[in-house]
Amino acid sequence: MRGDYAGAVYGSLLAASVVVGAGTLGAFPRLQLIALLLGTGVVFWAAHVFARLFGARMAGRLSWRVIRRTSREERPIIEAAVPPALAVAISPLFGLGPQGIAWLALLVALAGQVGWATVAAKRAGASRRLMAVAGIVNLLLGLVIVLLKVGLQH
Repeated sequence: MRGDYAGAVYGSLLAASVVVGAGTLGAFPRLQLIALLLGTGVVFWAAHVFARLFGARMAGRLSWRVIRRTSREERPIIEAAVPPALAVAISPLFGLGPQGIAWLALLVALAGQVGWATVAAKRAGASRRLMAVAGIVNLLLGLVIVLLKVGLQH
């Protein structure tokens, strides 16, 4: 995984957006929401890989080694969709209805986003203050997603 964890932060925000978008269209069966989360993660991963490879090709550096490395480096986009998908999968244990399932998945995605941003800042050698800023900025981005969820459902 890349040292900056950009893919994990981006993938978590993407997963949160998928949950909000799906929730505004009505109740989704759990398996559909899981497929939508994982499928969207795979599609965005492929788009990022293609974009980076296209840039590498323009620079004349395209090889199987570059393709494998790029695919691996962008993998956190997919991996970030797994925790919210797992939350949806285990939601029957909590007896949640469709709205509860959506909120659980959204909170898991946002926790991942804030967590990955904070870990990224720490591993980059940031001060505690800068780590807090990274967490707060990502929390604010997550709150925008929450506001969209609340606003679009009314």
